[in-house]
Amino acid sequence: MPHPASFFLMYHELALPNRRLCQSQPGYVRYVISIEEFRAQMSAIHDSGLRASNVSDALTFSEPGVAITVDDGCETDLVAIAPILQQLGFGATFYVTAGFLGKPGYMAPSQLQELSRLGFEVGCHSMTHAYLSDLDDASLQREIVESKRVLEEIIARPIEHFSCPGGRHDSRTIQVARSAGYRTLATSSPRPNSPSSDLFSLGRVAITRGLNNAAFEKLCRGKTLWRLGLGVGLRDGAKRLLGNAAYDRMRAIILGR
Repeated sequence: MPHPASFFLMYHELALPNRRLCQSQPGYVRYVISIEEFRAQMSAIHDSGLRASNVSDALTFSEPGVAITVDDGCETDLVAIAPILQQLGFGATFYVTAGFLGKPGYMAPSQLQELSRLGFEVGCHSMTHAYLSDLDDASLQREIVESKRVLEEIIARPIEHFSCPGGRHDSRTIQVARSAGYRTLATSSPRPNSPSSDLFSLGRVAITRGLNNAAFEKLCRGKTLWRLGLGVGLRDGAKRLLGNAAYDRMRAIILGR
């Protein structure tokens, strides 16, 4: 009997009443959903009977489910997302940008320690959120290897999972992540993961604002991933053609209209 696929959902900062977001660029804001939207989506997962877990548990493929992943290390990870997950008995992996810790809007090291003590899995999202495919070898080491060391010293636990900022990576990224001792590398490609998946090219589905409940439930079961995949394929082609910086400038112009 085939193992069930697991769909990895990618979240970012939550919008809370009377709270300024960590960043205001249109490309960032499109990934910010309200706490009400997040609560409704987690309730939908719970009511559907799916299991929601962290990356390590999801990769056992013991039953159909989703992995909850959260990028960047914003303070809302601890003050908003974690309580909702705890209430429902869900796990999650929080991919933290090590160099953001202590900056306004992001978790302090003590808050990251608290998140880990609550039983949530901590992964790494680089040191400074740089696009890894743009970096020289020395910078790549700092973003992948040094950030792992920093996070491990804070939570006193191994950091085993890495996610690529903006999904941008290349073969060097994978090689350095393997050598650093990570077990997995997650991308931003919207595809399911299964026992045959490359652990250093895991798919994730980015959750963006304005996603209605029906569309969200279809995503959790992989019913519309092909449509998302087409869009991502076009964007990846544009990134390769224009380069990361030029692509981001073009996207900011389009989203800012």
